[in-house]
Amino acid sequence: MPYTGRVTVGGPADVHELTDLIISKVAVGPMENNAYLLRCRDTGEQLLIDAAAEAGTLLRLIGDDGVGSVVTTHRHGDHWQALDTVVRATGARTYAGREDVDGIPVATDVPLSDGDTVPVGNTRLTVRHLAGHTPGSIALIYDDPRGHPHVFTGDSLFPGGVGNTQGDKQAFESLLHDVRTKFFDRLPDETWVYPGHGADTTLGDERPHLEEWRERGW
Repeated sequence: MPYTGRVTVGGPADVHELTDLIISKVAVGPMENNAYLLRCRDTGEQLLIDAAAEAGTLLRLIGDDGVGSVVTTHRHGDHWQALDTVVRATGARTYAGREDVDGIPVATDVPLSDGDTVPVGNTRLTVRHLAGHTPGSIALIYDDPRGHPHVFTGDSLFPGGVGNTQGDKQAFESLLHDVRTKFFDRLPDETWVYPGHGADTTLGDERPHLEEWRERGW
């Protein structure tokens, strides 16, 4: 079956098979969070993005090969409810945005800043800091050398707009600026976007609406 990016809580993972990386997406928990398991084809090493909820579901997805790293995209509680259990079960190294570390109740082994890289076997993810949804929200970019970029945006970019900034105009302007300059100004329309909740999108689908988002203020 071709990858669609549409998953439901309790349903199977949807698997996006790239040349060097396999991306498995599941939905977990009462807020229907997305969690993503990335596997390097060459080495078998795995990385989990957002141990959001349902540790049992995530550990079954991880399987017997284990997971070397868990990245938390931001400090909101619905994105780390299963983090402690997953880390205890796997011994995974933890990563999170530097400005959000204090808001995550599981120790962060590697605080991340804009431009840092996170390894997944022989592949690398580039970190982008996107201040606004939270002070330390991050996204991860996999620039597929045999295709187009893939971006894991947490709650900073969704189909139809940027993440919720709770009516804070300054935070909204910061987030929109970072999303525009770090994604839309640098990456092609084919870039695939994997958000923290809901369906996937592409930068090309969202690009025509940037001015609309700015004018509406959310």
